[in-house]
Amino acid sequence: METTRIFVLFAIFLCLTLAEEDAKLKFKPASKPVRLLTEEELKKYDGSDEDLPIYMAVKGVVFDVTKGKEFYGKDAPYNALVGKDSTRAVAKMSLDPDDLTSDTTGLTEEQLQSLDSIFEGTYKTKYPIVGYTASRILNQDGSPNKDFRPEDQPHFQIKDEF
Repeated sequence: METTRIFVLFAIFLCLTLAEEDAKLKFKPASKPVRLLTEEELKKYDGSDEDLPIYMAVKGVVFDVTKGKEFYGKDAPYNALVGKDSTRAVAKMSLDPDDLTSDTTGLTEEQLQSLDSIFEGTYKTKYPIVGYTASRILNQDGSPNKDFRPEDQPHFQIKDEF
């Protein structure tokens, strides 16, 4: 009798375990969404608030540049670049207020190559990606950009704070 009870309990345990394993195979756990920042939201991360990280966008990719605070923090030499998408300024190696934009219209081939080199060799290798600007993920009319694939973005890390 005792052996039968143990066998039945073991059979129930085995069925529950197999059902749990089967459920794991069929359903992936929900993942956190990609952080999408509007221009207004990005402005908050300009280094002026010591309690917030410092963000900078290049080519629509938002990087946490806080570890480079001596360059990007409040009153630092490159502070003008943070809290916005500064793609044009990076391409031109400029701090001119007119260049602090994501617009690449009219850039020379040399400036575009410089942009790609700095984007790949500096920002993507040194700083974690924390999100994307709305202009990178959305089309002009606000509809989703079907060509955008976050999984194709190298070094993408979702931080616990998001």
